[in-house]
Amino acid sequence: MIREFNDSNTAGRFIMHVNNEFLHGLGMRDEVPQTINTFVYNKGEEQTVTIDEINYKMPSKSILPLVSNQHFSFEHPAALLAWQFNREFYCILDHDAEVGCVGFLFYGIHHPMFILLGEKEVRDMAQLEQTFGDEWQFKDKFQGEMLRTLLKRLIIKATRVAKEQCDDYRDLPDDKLDIVRKFSLILEGNFRKEHGVKFYADGLNKSPKTLTNLFALLNQQSPSKLIQNRIILEAKRYLHYTDKSAKEIAYELGFESPAHFSKFFKSYAGDNISSFRKK
Repeated sequence: MIREFNDSNTAGRFIMHVNNEFLHGLGMRDEVPQTINTFVYNKGEEQTVTIDEINYKMPSKSILPLVSNQHFSFEHPAALLAWQFNREFYCILDHDAEVGCVGFLFYGIHHPMFILLGEKEVRDMAQLEQTFGDEWQFKDKFQGEMLRTLLKRLIIKATRVAKEQCDDYRDLPDDKLDIVRKFSLILEGNFRKEHGVKFYADGLNKSPKTLTNLFALLNQQSPSKLIQNRIILEAKRYLHYTDKSAKEIAYELGFESPAHFSKFFKSYAGDNISSFRKK
């Protein structure tokens, strides 16, 4: 079953999937790309989820946040409950200060993030599913705002549980956690054009050396490595799911020349572009 809300004034779009056996994400393969983020709740047994050509085991009774440019499919999609929304309906970047840790849930350093639910959280999810279901019965001017409120509630619940389960969330002081989180958000918005640590350090009012040292103290990969990883991930998506040439991809990702991009890809992906594309 698919239930959908569309706001003609703002182009906001919100979709709820219940036992939909066709649930999947096309990512860059979508002929009409849509900036839709997804929350998936696995109500059934453990199953395989394939994200950008890599297989993962999604535990039973867990939540998985996914972003718009990811290609994903599930082994048993009919066992899932999912919510999808675009930026116009609920911008997670704009609401980050309200819900906290959104930078990690959707664009985090550790991904994919499977958020395991206990018995209480499972009961809460069942109640939330019912509340969402009840709200679809109303077709008035308040429906959009009510659905946004329920979505925010879902994100906050997932954030709280994730923070308790992840050492990076639980053990870091809030001020240090905030720096790493904001770095993730700035990186997601700028990695195509900004490849140097200085840009991100400036955005956090830090020097590149201070930012690098901070990440080392927090046992995180260095900012430069995280930037490289994000560029490589996007390059692989282009190679997997589009027919763009190496020259076009180089331009999309902010490289001065195709040769520079090819050298970068070979260095950090461990394979040249043509060989990778043939796999």
